[in-house]
Amino acid sequence: QVQLVESGGGLVQAGGSLRLSCAASERTFSSYSTGWFRQAPGKEREFVAAMTRSGSMTKYADSVKGRFTISRDNAKNTVYLQMNSLKPEDTAIYYCAAGQYSSSRLAYNSWGQGTQVTVSS
Repeated sequence: QVQLVESGGGLVQAGGSLRLSCAASERTFSSYSTGWFRQAPGKEREFVAAMTRSGSMTKYADSVKGRFTISRDNAKNTVYLQMNSLKPEDTAIYYCAAGQYSSSRLAYNSWGQGTQVTVSS
């Protein structure tokens, strides 16, 4: 497993932007596909975005398509989630994960501790 640490969360007004970062502890990070998930209070953890090991393929939840962008820098062992045009319904704890390229939580075996994103209206 890979240790992951998220950062970049915070409070932002609706329409604003944030960039989340997720730093991995191992050089083998480039061997894993990565994903971002989020969990709002009282709701299940849901898929947000995923990217293959090489970065050649990405997928997004319909709710964030066109507003969020996942990217990675394997030289820095880091994956990013650029979030634009934020909405109050984007408020959640955001988690990064490493594993197999998928929109399913079950495909990922390494998880970060999460970072809070709060969007005010």
